[in-house]
Amino acid sequence: MKNETFEEKLQYSRELLEKLMNPEITLEESVKLYEEGLETIKEAQKLIEEAKTKITIIEQANQTVKEES
Repeated sequence: MKNETFEEKLQYSRELLEKLMNPEITLEESVKLYEEGLETIKEAQKLIEEAKTKITIIEQANQTVKEES
């Protein structure tokens, strides 16, 4: 799961949620799916933070170029 895109992680989280909603799964399976879902969401949030950082760097570089012009 580590090299998946944000969109793939989001889709996988949705699939896990659907599985969690199945009333026939055991408590043990539910806990495992829940843990996996939390980890996937955490990884997706990290990708969002990395994207925000990149955008900030790009905006700062662009502002510097404008100021130098």
